[in-house]
Amino acid sequence: MERVLFDSHAHYDDTAFDTDRHELLLKLPEIGVKYIMNAACDIESCTHALEFSEKYDYIYAAAGIHPQAADECEKYPDYIDIIAEKLSHDKVKALGEIGLDYHYLDSAKEVQKKVFEAQLKLAKELDVPVIIHDREAHLDTMELLKKYNPKGIVHCYSGSAEMAKEIIKLGMYIGFTGVLTFKNARRSLEAAAVIPQDRLLIETDCPYMAPVPYRGKRCDSSMLFKTAEALAQVKGVSLDEMCRITCENACRVYGIEG
Repeated sequence: MERVLFDSHAHYDDTAFDTDRHELLLKLPEIGVKYIMNAACDIESCTHALEFSEKYDYIYAAAGIHPQAADECEKYPDYIDIIAEKLSHDKVKALGEIGLDYHYLDSAKEVQKKVFEAQLKLAKELDVPVIIHDREAHLDTMELLKKYNPKGIVHCYSGSAEMAKEIIKLGMYIGFTGVLTFKNARRSLEAAAVIPQDRLLIETDCPYMAPVPYRGKRCDSSMLFKTAEALAQVKGVSLDEMCRITCENACRVYGIEG
């Protein structure tokens, strides 16, 4: 049986791919990457994500404002309407990536919370899944997720096993990156161990988070096998089975027929 991979979170509009984007995106389906979710981070990338999804059959898009771009919303007072319009397109399957990031604080915490909450409200109104970014903001993120109880994914998971259990209780999915292959991955591996197989996703978050042995290089979806291997080992299943499980899960949460 052909191995099928779903990269549930990528950023192919990033400038890191400017020199060879088209060649790379043509090649990926040939090596088993049959689906990609390209997540937006700001108003400009919402447009780019949609354009890529229209150009490549196997790529889907998410539209939303990343917490590091929350300040941008001052320039776009109608940002919620802009996102809602993008979500009306058939290939735009989620609202994201959205959330909180207290590591860099490019936008003030209160601004991040305001923009995050506005997008959670929109997701509930439109009944679309969200893609959640949570970096060093676990308590505030969980508070808002419990308040709005959206469907969707906490991507690039960095929390504890106990927090993972709480996310699962909310009915959400959890995505893991190449971090699972890092030497200091104990916390992530412990979290992956307690998550039911039907709630697991794999992602690259490319061009970031390249797995071992590619760490330090530009990441792309061809490296997703390494994350799948690490997760398969944690769950005690074969690589092929993990690829199938995570692909089916991603299709389910994004509402894609696969």
